[in-house]
Amino acid sequence: MKKVGIILINYKDYAERFLQECRDSLRLQTYSAEDFKVYLVDNASSQESIEYLKNNYQEAIIIPRDDGNYCAGNNAGIKRALSDGAEIIVIANMDMAFDENWLKELIIGLESAKEVGIVQAKILLYPKSGEPAKINSLGNSLHFLGFGFCSSYQAFDSDIFGYPEIAGYASGSSLAIKKEVLNIIGGYNEEYFMYHDDLEVSWKTKLAGYKIILAPKARCFHKYEFSRSVKKIYDMERNRFRFILNFYEIKTILLILPALIIMEFGQILFAILNGWLAEKIKVYTYFLKIKNWQNILAERKIIQKNRIKKDSELVDGMVGEIFYQEINNPLLKYLANPFFNVYWRLVKRIIKS
Repeated sequence: MKKVGIILINYKDYAERFLQECRDSLRLQTYSAEDFKVYLVDNASSQESIEYLKNNYQEAIIIPRDDGNYCAGNNAGIKRALSDGAEIIVIANMDMAFDENWLKELIIGLESAKEVGIVQAKILLYPKSGEPAKINSLGNSLHFLGFGFCSSYQAFDSDIFGYPEIAGYASGSSLAIKKEVLNIIGGYNEEYFMYHDDLEVSWKTKLAGYKIILAPKARCFHKYEFSRSVKKIYDMERNRFRFILNFYEIKTILLILPALIIMEFGQILFAILNGWLAEKIKVYTYFLKIKNWQNILAERKIIQKNRIKKDSELVDGMVGEIFYQEINNPLLKYLANPFFNVYWRLVKRIIKS
């Protein structure tokens, strides 16, 4: 069996809230216990949190950090796991319960073909008593303006056969990635801090010529809370722009620019109405700093130089409509989505021509 390193991030009280069930489900894995190690990155570390982790997950390797940077935390775990001989890295959220065959099925999927670089588990919403299982993510969808959202969210679970390719990107809640891929893409971009980190890693993997697939028999159950995501508007919006500036070819950026400007006016209005205008202004302020542009352009130079696939080969994996099921906004549904969907169809034809 391949040696596997599983990376879990603790942040403040996460372990007290989520570790027990996560730990117990990992202890029940059918994958040989001798062939995987759990690396617990304590990402807002204190003496109390370290002691809690040591006392409650004795076999895990504890890695203390103090700045809360989720991407840097994953990199710290990856670095230690690779140095310990791991051939496959698994990134997983702590607010999960894993089916006993989860890890085994992830690894089988990852090794199903040479061109596979990342495999995502079938992520289900943590079940409520008496309710049938529902989907959290079967892979994430990427809107051409950089928005990401879960595909098939809240659909009822059903059998999926084979290993379908994920058109967008893998959810960072539960994915496995080959060592050879990490050696090429260099892990997580720590400037992202958190959010869109899984998109950034996935797109680097796609640009390197690898596929991302779903392992439908690798089931896990996510204690997902949408409200936890929307509280991080600044990180989400900043990283959305960073992604576009880092990864899209100049031609693509120019073609989507009119739609991007229209979306910004709409978002400013939405931000005013919903009380997060200050966060939006903070995003714009970030892009007024020269050092941030220097960093973005340096990253872009490396990405564009090393890419194997062009935008014309990847645009079919992007969508023109946004589906945030918790946000039932009629302007999005009846005005923005139809417009951007038609716009993207036209632009996509030009990119592919």
